[in-house]
Amino acid sequence: MPTTQPPPHKSRLLVQPTAIGRIAIAERNGNIVQLLFEGERVPFVYEEGESALLLEAFQQLDEYLLGKRTNFTLSLAPMGTPFMQAVWKALTTIPYGTTLSYGALAVQLGSPKAARAVGMANHRNPLPIFLPCHRVVGSNGRLVGYRGGMALKQQLLELERRVVGNTALHL
Repeated sequence: MPTTQPPPHKSRLLVQPTAIGRIAIAERNGNIVQLLFEGERVPFVYEEGESALLLEAFQQLDEYLLGKRTNFTLSLAPMGTPFMQAVWKALTTIPYGTTLSYGALAVQLGSPKAARAVGMANHRNPLPIFLPCHRVVGSNGRLVGYRGGMALKQQLLELERRVVGNTALHL
């Protein structure tokens, strides 16, 4: 008697214009796994096309960029080492409209000497904005490093501060 195997889940990628340029979002196995800024190379093979999850991801991203959403309710599945996973999870605890230094985030993770490793994990964050690495700043509060560029990092922080009526809150 032949056994029936479920069809393999196809990874999908959808590219759409947004208020910050063209963005690509990818999903695999019912989870959002990648957000790419315009000009970034797609690191995996995906089938291009819409899915309900990708459309919802773009809807939530658009709401965020309009200042109408302060958190995301998507199922996210970033791929990385256990340390990276811990950093990315910790990013979601940084309140909207505030910033935290790389060193403070390292302390929060129980690794006070790992500020550079936190920075590297942020650099490799496959889901910027959804996992808000733009909220992490240098120890002096200055903006440093962002895959989408420093102008975009500043734009995202200013958007959040406007929404919460906060001019500069650094934890």
